[in-house]
Amino acid sequence: MSFAERRARLAALLAEGGHAGLLVTRPVNVRYLTGLASSNAAVLVRADATAVLATDSRYIETARGLGGDVQIKETRDVAGDLLEPCAAVEAHHLTVAEYHRLGGTAPLTEGLVEDLRTVKDDAEIAALARACALTDQAFALVAEQIAAGMTEREIARMLELRMTELGADRPAFETIVASGPNGAVPHHAPGDRPVRRGDLVTMDFGALYAGYHADMTRTVALGEPSDWQREIYTLVHDAQAAGRAAVRPGATAAEVDAAARDLIAAAGYGDRFGHGLGHGVGLEIHEEPFLGPGRTGRLEDRVPITVEPGVYLPGLGGVRIEDTLVTRDPLPELLTLTTRELLVL
Repeated sequence: MSFAERRARLAALLAEGGHAGLLVTRPVNVRYLTGLASSNAAVLVRADATAVLATDSRYIETARGLGGDVQIKETRDVAGDLLEPCAAVEAHHLTVAEYHRLGGTAPLTEGLVEDLRTVKDDAEIAALARACALTDQAFALVAEQIAAGMTEREIARMLELRMTELGADRPAFETIVASGPNGAVPHHAPGDRPVRRGDLVTMDFGALYAGYHADMTRTVALGEPSDWQREIYTLVHDAQAAGRAAVRPGATAAEVDAAARDLIAAAGYGDRFGHGLGHGVGLEIHEEPFLGPGRTGRLEDRVPITVEPGVYLPGLGGVRIEDTLVTRDPLPELLTLTTRELLVL
């Protein structure tokens, strides 16, 4: 789908909602609609599908090189110089101060572009698949090198280096490596703790490719795992498989979450799985839809999401297994392919 087609879809929504236009200021949404990645840009999309893109001197030549039928305007005040009468603004991005600086009278909208971004086109899925392939490849290389005495930080840097060497633009987010008791902290920041034999080691990482974010988590055992480690690994493995199997067009976010969460709760570990089951991925590492208890909305076809249940035992450690997949009918398409069986190093 071309950028012009994306803007046309937005224009149709604006006309349907009675808006003359929308001033898009959120950088990721500007990129989605125009192709321009910058720290200071805005695009005005009108209900008739015409558009004006504004940015400053740092990005103006890049903007002019995008082609297409978007009018280009050079300015530092990208929002102030683009806002037209009756055009709406992104309420979830503008600060209250900025809104009042712009006059404080523009209609407010929320999530219009984000809703369009949820369902991905072929080019987006191809970029995401490439990001996931690089992630898989990096894990395969690093898993062969992990040894007792390495620190969490060293393993994290190895993963990030391998992803970029293989062709990633950069890591998609701050890599998580949590060993031993640190595995009980879902978003543990890797530190100087050396991994030891008898540890479970959880690695949560991903590659960024052409603006699209991969997300994968694998938990490995360093040396022969104990009975409790095998027990929670098997439980998370089965819950993750159940969650993946529940992903289909028409399923609700809460239903998919429950497919995995109910298994963990039935085994007596419900209070040790505190986060949602997953989230959308794309131009952002966390975007709609979000899978969790009480979440509303139904999955559509061609929506990339993660499925990532975990069990976390304070003082002992934890297990999380995560894949990126795309909603398809009748079965989801897995983009991260590394085995989910327990890898004993």
